[in-house]
Amino acid sequence: MDDPYVALARASYTAFVNDGTRIKAPNMLPPYLRNERGACFVSLHKDGELRGCIGTLEPTRRSIADEVIQNAISACSRDPRFPPVRPDELPRITCSVDVLGEPEPIEGIDQLDPKKYGVIVSSGWRRGVLLPDLEGVGDAQTQVAIAKRKAGIAPGDHCGLQRFTVVRHV
Repeated sequence: MDDPYVALARASYTAFVNDGTRIKAPNMLPPYLRNERGACFVSLHKDGELRGCIGTLEPTRRSIADEVIQNAISACSRDPRFPPVRPDELPRITCSVDVLGEPEPIEGIDQLDPKKYGVIVSSGWRRGVLLPDLEGVGDAQTQVAIAKRKAGIAPGDHCGLQRFTVVRHV
């Protein structure tokens, strides 16, 4: 049986790609998905390669289910790094949903573990995020460098650091 987070994300992006509709959270979802709020990222992969990833760092919707639905739609249609997903691609798309724990400020890079924690870097209005446990990210320096690049923060510039945990649903 599919994980309920992944099944909801898949139903959301499939309906949107096929006919432009936004599904409603089904009544048969577990109560925690319908009643609790939470931040999440939805990541899409095609043939093992990233195809879209959009998320929120804090809850923006009425429920985690609504958060998953919206982020799945955004991942397939609004990730600026990729063109929108086409219907013919759907059979080759897989997804995961990362539910984020509360971000916590940290004093330095030595408090990061890229396998356990995601990172948020910030400098002024610029902010970059990198989820934990990503292929090719083996140390905290690489993790922060990628997040800084995503935020448009120069490698040598000082930035604030936060870390967060995730529960990954695949």
